Amino acid sequence: MISHINLGSNDLPRAEAFYNEFLKLYSGQLGFKNERTLFYLLGDGSGAKLAINLPFNGEPATVGNGTMVALAAANPEEVKAVYSKAMALGASCDGEPGERMDGALYAAYFRDLDGNKFGVFCQMVS
Repeated sequence: MISHINLGSNDLPRAEAFYNEFLKLYSGQLGFKNERTLFYLLGDGSGAKLAINLPFNGEPATVGNGTMVALAAANPEEVKAVYSKAMALGASCDGEPGERMDGALYAAYFRDLDGNKFGVFCQMVS
């Protein structure tokens, strides 16, 4: 149902360096690039994609309060690996890996170099 998620950036070369490395965790590859947009294919390219762009209205990119991109993980170890990779690439912590919602989820939260919020989650099996 979802074609792609679009996030704004104020520094496309910096964003490209971050996402080229980070999205390797999701078999991501840069599928299209121009002076305003980076368009990443994830996995086999048949599902949702990720676009990073300079805002088309010419105004600075800002983050949305309450807006988040949620990434799936198979288990807590993968949550930790994704979070650690983001931190190593310069992301900022918005919630260290741990159990959430009375142990129903294991999750971590971080913000990319432009402040866009990401969460990475796995369901805990009881």
